[in-house]
Amino acid sequence: QVQTVESGGGLVQPGGSLRLSCAASGRTFTIIATDWYRQAPGKERELVARLTKDGVTTYIDSVKGRFTISRDNAKNTVYLQMNSLKPEDTAIYYCQTILQGGSNTPWGQGTQVTVSS
Repeated sequence: QVQTVESGGGLVQPGGSLRLSCAASGRTFTIIATDWYRQAPGKERELVARLTKDGVTTYIDSVKGRFTISRDNAKNTVYLQMNSLKPEDTAIYYCQTILQGGSNTPWGQGTQVTVSS
């Protein structure tokens, strides 16, 4: 099994930056992709960015050019660098991994990102 823990959220002014971390443990060699999701109040959870084990990245249109997903293999950690933050980026951010065989890691508690002046 694989477990993930998110961190790095906080309160930031519009235009600011944050870097979120998703630390994985356990059978990390079974991870084939890592996703960052977010859920804003009153809205459904949405997939924000994906990084596959082959290094392919995908983003939703609203964050393209502002967010970057990357990883540090030595630390088993995937990052989400968020720049030029907007109030509409306010949400709880979650990471989830996709494992060999198609299963996913359980949802964690997420990390709150609030963009406000």
